[in-house]
Amino acid sequence: MFLDKLKNQLSKNQPLFIGEETAFRSAVLIPLVQVDEEWHILFEVRSLTMRKQPGDSSFPGGRIDPTDSSPMAAALRETHEELGIDPNTVTIVGELSPYIASSSFVVYPFVATIDYDQIIQSYNKEEVEEVFTIPIKWLLNYEPYVHLVSVEPVPLPNFPFEKIMNGTQYQWRARSTEEWFFDYEKYTIWGLTARILKHFVEIIK
Repeated sequence: MFLDKLKNQLSKNQPLFIGEETAFRSAVLIPLVQVDEEWHILFEVRSLTMRKQPGDSSFPGGRIDPTDSSPMAAALRETHEELGIDPNTVTIVGELSPYIASSSFVVYPFVATIDYDQIIQSYNKEEVEEVFTIPIKWLLNYEPYVHLVSVEPVPLPNFPFEKIMNGTQYQWRARSTEEWFFDYEKYTIWGLTARILKHFVEIIK
């Protein structure tokens, strides 16, 4: 009886990873636009007055709210709020694998075509400093470069060292994370945007 119930539970749809339900969940749109009859990817430069990551180049997107019916709905809502694009004019092409930065942070990327002319007229100046595009042809021939960042765990003062072997002498394992960079004209794309972009370019290659 127990194994039958367990088998039934395990056959149901499960979270993408352990902790997904409680993670900080975001969704972004990779906007494809046509410029002079050539396909480009559009990026935002975050407003210099933003509290988080001012001046960074990014895709439109943001946190998935409880009122969003799905990650895709969140990506469309955020794109509307930031770029003024009517969700009904957006054509979803597909989705990428989620970017799991950690067990507490995940980003769901979607690829879509949008109207570039509509953006130029309507983007939100409070959130977006400017927009720019990069030709896909250029991206296919560009080699991004990488730098490593060391990440070392630091337990908080109330950590229960008395419950683990070696206590305060426990050897925490440091790790390195890759930070990729794309330099295009005066713009630099890095961080999770660069990681998602790199994955997307590898797919279309």
